[in-house]
Amino acid sequence: MTDRLELTWVDKDRRLLAHDDVSYEWVDPTDWRVREVRLLHDVDTVGDPVNGNLLIRGDAMHALEALIKTPEYAERFVGKVKLVYIDPPFNTGQAFGDHYEDNLEHSVWLTLIRDRLEQIHQLLAHDGSVWVHLDDVEQHRARCVLDEVFGAENFAATVIWEKTDSPRMDAAGFSVRHDSIHVYRKGAAFAVNQMAAGKSNANRIDEQGKPYYLNPLRARGGQGSTRKARPTLYFPMNAPDGTPVYPKLPDGTDGAWRWSREKVAEESTRIEWVNGRNGWNPYYRIYETDDRTRPPETIWLHEDVGSTRTSAREIKSLVAGTAFSTPKPERLLERVIHIGSNPGDVVLDCFGGSGTTAAVAHKMGRRWVTVEQSAATISTFMRPRLELVVKGEDPGGITESVGWEGGGGFTHVEVGPSMFETVDGSVVMAGWAVGGELAEAVAAQLGFEFVPEGPLAGRKGRKRLAVVDGMVTAPVVEHLVGLIGDDETLLVVGRALAPGVEDRVRELRSGSRARKIPRDLATVGRLPSRLVRLKPRKAEGVG
Repeated sequence: MTDRLELTWVDKDRRLLAHDDVSYEWVDPTDWRVREVRLLHDVDTVGDPVNGNLLIRGDAMHALEALIKTPEYAERFVGKVKLVYIDPPFNTGQAFGDHYEDNLEHSVWLTLIRDRLEQIHQLLAHDGSVWVHLDDVEQHRARCVLDEVFGAENFAATVIWEKTDSPRMDAAGFSVRHDSIHVYRKGAAFAVNQMAAGKSNANRIDEQGKPYYLNPLRARGGQGSTRKARPTLYFPMNAPDGTPVYPKLPDGTDGAWRWSREKVAEESTRIEWVNGRNGWNPYYRIYETDDRTRPPETIWLHEDVGSTRTSAREIKSLVAGTAFSTPKPERLLERVIHIGSNPGDVVLDCFGGSGTTAAVAHKMGRRWVTVEQSAATISTFMRPRLELVVKGEDPGGITESVGWEGGGGFTHVEVGPSMFETVDGSVVMAGWAVGGELAEAVAAQLGFEFVPEGPLAGRKGRKRLAVVDGMVTAPVVEHLVGLIGDDETLLVVGRALAPGVEDRVRELRSGSRARKIPRDLATVGRLPSRLVRLKPRKAEGVG
């Protein structure tokens, strides 16, 4: 039996429910408030949303659950998101003006992250990856949670971002200049895109005009550079004047060549001799290729991807006179998105904040979904920024480097209200849930495609759904069964069920059922809930 390491915390077996009054509540996983599938209501569209880009206003839990469970969205996103980048609350204990205090109990923070990661895992493609951006407060605990959700074998890398371009001289102790980004893959099919190789080392031109540079043929460094370690690579080579040359280490001891005798003979045209102060030494030519690339590295310097100072300037240029607490530079997200996705792929950020991930994904030709809970953040930062991107009026960030001139668009949607509410300890239907709205909400809750056809409201394979805004009686089910195909079954849902109607629908069509709302759609948690009241919290999405 293999030993298993597992991080545990208070109330780990529960789910976390966020309330609008800046509090969280631990509830049983069966509680209808965390199981309910909310509707996503269209607000409007910007530009041409042909690629299906989504700006979602609402709590990330409900937004992601809608993408997973609602058939029209599940078909587009479940198992099809190529890259997820999240910049969740760091839990630093800092206050950010009047917006929020980033100060949660560790157990609350861990449950929040665990719940989102489990949803993200369902949405990711088999070759997809998740990038979790954190500082040192929670990142070590986050690694444990990521191991549990994705499997330790699917850890890909930890990227270190140099987030500041100068040290803090007033720091009490260490001047912290980096964040960590943990990268986990969905599975073995994940592969990274290569990076441009950067500045060329070529400083010579051959007879055909091809650029190249020289590398010593003598092995350098490590145990493999000695004659003892590689005796077959110790042999003489004849210099241009006929002098036999052996591989020697700087201390005069016997070394080894990089190439065998056979390869020296085969690649003789690539060998160049240099007569220096220590005599003749052989070098070999390394030619520049047209597709010069290199694997991505795990240290990202501010000169290459920007710093917090860079991102602050970017957001201020877009929204004059307004500061945003924790934006990320566009070049940082450009590198993330380049490494982990290709044009046309879906990129998701469920802690959307100022909208950097969506803006960069749009400019790079990716499809995107971003979620932000705060309506104020969307109206002040995210939506104005994305509108400028669509119009081609955002001159900053990566706009010039990628040649962005505008185009595309997105649909702005919001998470709808619950179809249930609690009155005097009892779960009842919300006042808005009537008629067609009730039918659509029930279809979403039960995973039916909403297809209103007269009294029928949805379909799931060979199963049909009917929603009755009142009493379901025997004549009603007899009529409904007559409307479906001979090879179909019926699920009829109503506010009340007449005596014997459940047996009657099964008699009429084997496999058919009748269910009552809210009794059969809302399951109250078995365990008592525990309320955790906090100071104003960071909305899920301020990065």
